[in-house]
Amino acid sequence: MINFGTVLAIVIVIVVVGYIATRFTIVTQANRFIVERLGGYYATWDVGIHFLVPFIDRIKQRVSIKEHVVDFDPQPVITKDNVTMQIDTVVFYQITDPKLFTYGVNFPIKAIDNLTSTTLRNIIGDLELDESLTSRDHINEKMRGILDEATDPWGIKINRVEVKNIIPPKDIREAMEKQMRAEREKRQAILIAEGNKRSAILNAEGEKESRILRADGERQTRILEATGKAEAIIKVQTATAKGIELIKSAKADEAFLRLEAFKAMAQIADGQATKLIIPSDMQGMVGMASTLAEAFNLESGDKKIPLKK
Repeated sequence: MINFGTVLAIVIVIVVVGYIATRFTIVTQANRFIVERLGGYYATWDVGIHFLVPFIDRIKQRVSIKEHVVDFDPQPVITKDNVTMQIDTVVFYQITDPKLFTYGVNFPIKAIDNLTSTTLRNIIGDLELDESLTSRDHINEKMRGILDEATDPWGIKINRVEVKNIIPPKDIREAMEKQMRAEREKRQAILIAEGNKRSAILNAEGEKESRILRADGERQTRILEATGKAEAIIKVQTATAKGIELIKSAKADEAFLRLEAFKAMAQIADGQATKLIIPSDMQGMVGMASTLAEAFNLESGDKKIPLKK
């Protein structure tokens, strides 16, 4: 039979062993544990397995050293030209010293929020509306520097600060929209004018090239016509020269030459000339022709037709 005292001892041992087992703590990656002993800071535990002394040690805070992102609500700010607008920011921070983060400030996130609001008001208060809308990088960098310096005693590193939204008043937004609309219409008119200008230039250049091509074509045509006429004249003169050579080689008599001359005079007489000069050596031939014509007219009984000399 098992003694009751033995059972109780076994139970106590099991409870004690179980409790001691629960005092072993494993710290995972990217985490740090702040441990207090008898109410005071004792150590910052890094990654690994650690043992909490029963009734003496306790974990004050578990701190993550990963980068954190906090999106703060829009804050009312007033610009240098007295325009009130809403700006919300996003802060990227990282805990570099878990001990300072734990003991440096109460509610560190709320402290960063308030610090962000006051810093943003100071920066925007030195800028006009247009500068505030176009100087986001300047605002971000200046806020990051101020916040990083202010949060350094808290063990916090401010990596980035971004202005998320800038919301001007309604009347300012309407005026800005009208201004943007007018600017777009202006750019549209400029583009249309540029297009018309370019089109006119292209049309003029096309007309110029067309005239140049037509003039060049007409010049080539005249050149070809002149070349053809020159070749025709050369061929005619060549043929005439060959004819004369043939006549010379045939040893034509004087009667044949006079007959050819008479044919040439007949062709000349068919022209539009009002006066005709007949060489002296041709007059005898003309007289002979007149005599033959009169004889022919008498024999045939026709009326005599006089020939003018």
